[in-house]
Amino acid sequence: MATTVLTPPTGAARRAPWRSPADQPAYARPALLLIIVLAAVLYAWGIDHSQYHTFYANAVRSMTESWKAFFYGSFDPGNSITLDKLPGFLWPQALSARIFGFHPWALILPQVLEGVASMLVLHRLVRRWAGVNAALIACTAFLLTPVAVGLFRTAVEDPAFTLCLLLAAEATQRAARDGRLRPLVLAGVWVGLGFQAKMLEAWAVLPALTLVYLLSAPITLRRRLAHLGVSAVVMTAVSASWMLAVTLTPAKDRPYVDGTTNNSAFSMVVGYNFLNRFSSLGISAASTGSVSATQGGGGGRGGPWQGAGLGQGTGLGQGTGRAGGTGLGGGAQYRRTGTRGALGAGTNAVHRTGGQGGDENGWSKMFGTSLASQTGWLYPIAAVAVVCGLLWCRGRPRTDRTRSGFLLWGTWLTTYFLVFSAGSVAGHTYYMGVIAVPLAALTGGGVALMWRAYRAGGRRAWALPGAVAATAAWSAYLAGQFPSFLPWLAPAVGVLGLGAVVLLVWARPGRTPSGGRLALAGLAASLTAVLLAPSAWAVQVFNPSYSSTGMGAVGPSATHRGHGSVISAAGRTGRLAWGGGATRGTRATRGGMGGFGGVGGFGGVGGFGGIGVKGGLTAVQREVLDYTTEHQGSAAYVFATTSWNGASPYILATGAHVLPLGGFSGRVPFPTEAQFRELVDTGKVRYVLLGGGRGTGALPGGGGTTATARITDWVRSACTPVPASAYGGTDSAAAGTAAGAVAAQTLYRCTPGR
Repeated sequence: MATTVLTPPTGAARRAPWRSPADQPAYARPALLLIIVLAAVLYAWGIDHSQYHTFYANAVRSMTESWKAFFYGSFDPGNSITLDKLPGFLWPQALSARIFGFHPWALILPQVLEGVASMLVLHRLVRRWAGVNAALIACTAFLLTPVAVGLFRTAVEDPAFTLCLLLAAEATQRAARDGRLRPLVLAGVWVGLGFQAKMLEAWAVLPALTLVYLLSAPITLRRRLAHLGVSAVVMTAVSASWMLAVTLTPAKDRPYVDGTTNNSAFSMVVGYNFLNRFSSLGISAASTGSVSATQGGGGGRGGPWQGAGLGQGTGLGQGTGRAGGTGLGGGAQYRRTGTRGALGAGTNAVHRTGGQGGDENGWSKMFGTSLASQTGWLYPIAAVAVVCGLLWCRGRPRTDRTRSGFLLWGTWLTTYFLVFSAGSVAGHTYYMGVIAVPLAALTGGGVALMWRAYRAGGRRAWALPGAVAATAAWSAYLAGQFPSFLPWLAPAVGVLGLGAVVLLVWARPGRTPSGGRLALAGLAASLTAVLLAPSAWAVQVFNPSYSSTGMGAVGPSATHRGHGSVISAAGRTGRLAWGGGATRGTRATRGGMGGFGGVGGFGGVGGFGGIGVKGGLTAVQREVLDYTTEHQGSAAYVFATTSWNGASPYILATGAHVLPLGGFSGRVPFPTEAQFRELVDTGKVRYVLLGGGRGTGALPGGGGTTATARITDWVRSACTPVPASAYGGTDSAAAGTAAGAVAAQTLYRCTPGR
């Protein structure tokens, strides 16, 4: 009887992960793995010294305290008020903190993983569209784009948002290739999840995805339209799911929705976070029930906060300090100084120190050095790639994959470029991550397309040298705007670009016998010239003088172009060095936290009420918390305070149930004076800590007072001050504070029936 020998399967199933598939060059997989490792290093470098994004970190701390806070994205552990954003982007951070403990690195880790995943999805997308070499070039370009490096090191919305859009594009690509409904529905799900991270900005990718499927799927028009309709329904359902859940939940059973005057999730999403950003175009969100809170935009006009220094910087930490910073609000720049007395009594003078907000306002903001130095190094080559890709594909079948790829990335880039040009950016560099993706993809696909045209000869062969020359010239110009940062960089880029163009022109097909080798040398020189300048910015994550800011920028800033000058991230994006006392790499010193020049941009990183050494509470803060906790009784909150930054130290350090008034902007009418007095009468609030902070005074322009201001006045008139000596403090401000310093923070005890 014959014996059959079973041979173990071979081929792809047993291929080692570092070996390339049979249909790819031998270097393809090792090169990809190297890029992924480098990405992980850049994104995770210094993660053990990472910093809290204070506004969002408070919410994450609260979300680790209860699943109710986790779902609603509550700012405080007592579930009194939400963030002014949808909480989806914080869910990975909160889960990480639940698993590893509440540490800064645990909050950064999900962004690192999202960055690595984004790189892999980008590689798959470009490889299917333009080949493995194009994919490797695209991934390298994305790896070396400064904003991408800063983005995935920052605990904000955009890392998760960027990954969701890439996954939606990948699913759409598969759907368009085969004309299948299931991957198109999956694309709708990914866009809906992107909505949970970045709200209506996620829908800006829809023109690109819709055009790709509508114009290239190999099925009838009726079926294409039907498939798009089904996907749109799914996308809308996923997008609106959280808002519907909040809307259908009785207000008494959930936190108040920040950013609104009517406690509506739809007002927060549509008015506060969308329409407000286009106020410079004459668009008003006044009728949407949202707080008007942004500035800048297409016309460069300021919003309602322009030029207003609202509130005073106060802190419970002793000492004096100066917090120099750059206010990005209202189309102008501000400098702030602060001093603190014995209990941290602070005063912050807001001075106008600049013109129209640097170059981050107006329709040309995307070409200004602030954003272009982080994102726009590849503008010329991407533009040439789109034009050549679409023109050269004329006359091809409707389902042509090359054309659909250029249509996808070109529409994606154009849409977001116009959105950011018209809307408010206000120094939030990390917004540009969604621009870096199509720029990198078009660079990879464009170089591959133009290289094939170059090798074929003819008039199209001039496209590659022209694109390289334009990109090198643009890069040299941008690098030249920072003369004290690597002064050799601009000349080096110029020389490399010139050399690359000369080689490419000299080695045109049929011109010289050794044209093939010279052409390859020209291609290598071209890629080096194109990527040298952005890589010089990207590697600054290893340089503590630059590192990265809370805004996602890496390398030198555009406002102060000298060595070591980095725009400090403050206010919402204040990032506390949890193990130091100063913000790492921003030269911030500890001063008061004071008035601000517009939501989204604050001057000076203060101490957020005097965060103590190594991120804990100061001695006096600890005594205040111990005293109020000891006398809390059955109250729901240990105390209330007049701003989120006044509550922040206590929430971050201990997860204390502190009630913040006025939301992020200080203008949200929660709680109202009547509601607050009811909280006092029912014994839910016994103590109130007053002493400045945002939202405690009149609105700019004489528009009346905020609910927080009215509560403050009532507390001062109806409640009893607690002597500082009762909790170990001192009852008098320290001598030597600056002229005009305000009184220190004061603790009040409120009793029912007053």
